[in-house]
Amino acid sequence: MEFSVKVRFVREQLRLSQEDFARALNASFATINRWEISKTKPIRMAQAAFSDFCSKHSINFDDHGTETQSDRKGGSV
Repeated sequence: MEFSVKVRFVREQLRLSQEDFARALNASFATINRWEISKTKPIRMAQAAFSDFCSKHSINFDDHGTETQSDRKGGSV
């Protein structure tokens, strides 16, 4: 899964605007927007911040970049 898709997926799962998501990652709105449209890729420090953010919100991706449902709250019906 491309980084841009992961960013948008996480932001939408948490129902955050790009501005609110940027604030949560200590980034700018423009940075989040550029990541989502694949105009730029984050530096390692920003990738680490994104990874930490996902971990804190129980959003995990397997080795192929796909979200793993087993770690999500609520489970299956």
